[in-house]
Amino acid sequence: MSGGTTGRPDAVRDPWRVLVNVAQIPDTGLHREIVADEAVRKAMAEAAELREVISAHATFDLQPKRDGSCHVTGRVLARVGQTCVVTLDPIENEIIEPIDVMFAPPEQIPEMADLVDDAEAGDEETPDPPEPITGGFIDIGRLATDALFLAIDPYPRKADAVFEQEVEAPDPENHPFAALKALKEKPNGKKPKGS
Repeated sequence: MSGGTTGRPDAVRDPWRVLVNVAQIPDTGLHREIVADEAVRKAMAEAAELREVISAHATFDLQPKRDGSCHVTGRVLARVGQTCVVTLDPIENEIIEPIDVMFAPPEQIPEMADLVDDAEAGDEETPDPPEPITGGFIDIGRLATDALFLAIDPYPRKADAVFEQEVEAPDPENHPFAALKALKEKPNGKKPKGS
């Protein structure tokens, strides 16, 4: 395994790798379903700092375009184990995340990004810039992993968990002016005249 720019092994950075050769996608498109095995789920949990990834499954439809780009749609279904931020109890969360991404050869991306910038100036909904097709391949495993990671609730809590802060009755002797009051009183406990 080679390290990337982050110094982490590829398996940690990209724990779920499933490559699709764009040149081998038929004109009618390609449907792929992928399921993460136990080793991949464990690596994903470690990368996302989760208790566990119980299951991860993704479906994709890849549709090539005449200009060499490819439209990828699908969804990721996963179940992840997390820790409730209120009770610290273990909980499980279901993830269903849609995917809709355009991939293009790297040489086309600047031109397509300019079209996205032009669309931002208008009133219509702005499309995302395309992702690069790297070495003729699209990594649908990484695409599924990214979608799953983005869908994780960063503050998971049990359905019935309520954060209740303990409220204590204020001590009348414990306030900012208590010290001034003590200085103002005479040693015999009586207040001076005029106060």
